[in-house]
Amino acid sequence: MEMRADLLIVGAGMVGSALALALRHSGLQILLLDGGPLAVKPFDAQAPFEPRVSALSAASQRILERLGAWDGIARRRATPYSDMHVWDGSGTGQIHFSAASVHAQVLGHIVENRVVQDGLLERLHDSDIGLLPNARLEQLRRSGDEWLLSLADGRTLRAPLVIAADGANSAVRRLTGCETREWDYLHHAIVTSVRCSAGHQATAWQRFTDEGPLAFLPLSRDGQQDWCSIVWSTTPEHAEQLMALDEAAFLQALERAFEGRLGAVLQADPRLCVPLRQRHAKRYVDEGLALIGDAAHTIHPLAGQGVNLGFLDAAVLAEVLVSASERGERLADVKVLSRYERRRMPHNLALMAAMEGFERLFQANPLPLRWLRNSGLKLVEQMPEAKALFVRQALGLSGDLPDLAKA
Repeated sequence: MEMRADLLIVGAGMVGSALALALRHSGLQILLLDGGPLAVKPFDAQAPFEPRVSALSAASQRILERLGAWDGIARRRATPYSDMHVWDGSGTGQIHFSAASVHAQVLGHIVENRVVQDGLLERLHDSDIGLLPNARLEQLRRSGDEWLLSLADGRTLRAPLVIAADGANSAVRRLTGCETREWDYLHHAIVTSVRCSAGHQATAWQRFTDEGPLAFLPLSRDGQQDWCSIVWSTTPEHAEQLMALDEAAFLQALERAFEGRLGAVLQADPRLCVPLRQRHAKRYVDEGLALIGDAAHTIHPLAGQGVNLGFLDAAVLAEVLVSASERGERLADVKVLSRYERRRMPHNLALMAAMEGFERLFQANPLPLRWLRNSGLKLVEQMPEAKALFVRQALGLSGDLPDLAKA
């Protein structure tokens, strides 16, 4: 059986789902396919936290609000944070960021990825967008001016435009031969949720250790503020040792690495260990093809910005496609799709470069570089204007914003 659409979105994760919703009133026939079941899971407020979370910016919140998904997210579980505290564990430098410095209430929200996904899926099931669950892509090739996709169950799909939203290990990117620049950070991230004896104070905490950054991101359940999501970036050897520890020993190691800033670490959920690799597609677009989200770029989880970049990708691409459709242009034309690339690639590259430089500076061992980063932190801490600029960037209050993200 062959199905045809104007637009095929491969990957119904957070970014692919957001793009589909952003185009739901475009008049285009859209098919959204994913290898998973695309079912909304019943939410249990007492259930353990999902290990993977995102730090959603104000810009991402606006996008999700306008897509109709935010209410479902907030109804489940979303933890606002108003402050961020960063310090160098090998020195005395530290810096504090506050939403109040730019007259905002919050810097963002820490939300479990599954919660965001279900909020989006609810809206997708209420729309007329074609959903293809359990659809695993096996082959993709050009057929005239269109793409022909073959699924593992024998179905075939045809469309002039394919959007790759299928994550860091994108099958679409691989099958279409899109080249990337990528390198291994030589670090792994241990991810889990932990309960501490002291409350998180609606603050995102980050300590730079000799092995890598350790973040405690605030989580709330039943109004209690004693849970945090942790992302501990460290060497593969150290990560292997930490993963082999029993819970009591792991809690002690974590408390020491975090300098006990939130008191004793009392409890931890099961741990995940994720290798860290940065990649960036040399081009986001080709004839009849566009890459968005992690299919186009993956960055270090240092500042939790990955999904925020993806939501902006989706909002800009939707804006470009709707505008081109209204002018009667051919959406698969690489000249049309390049408008999306020109708006998003410089922003993504700039943030990736900043995160890379930041991470390398804090991993540097030579004494002059240690002095430089400690002096830099102390200097910026004394410059309210510089800190406010950083906060506005984190909130998504500056730059070339799509309409969905504007205040």
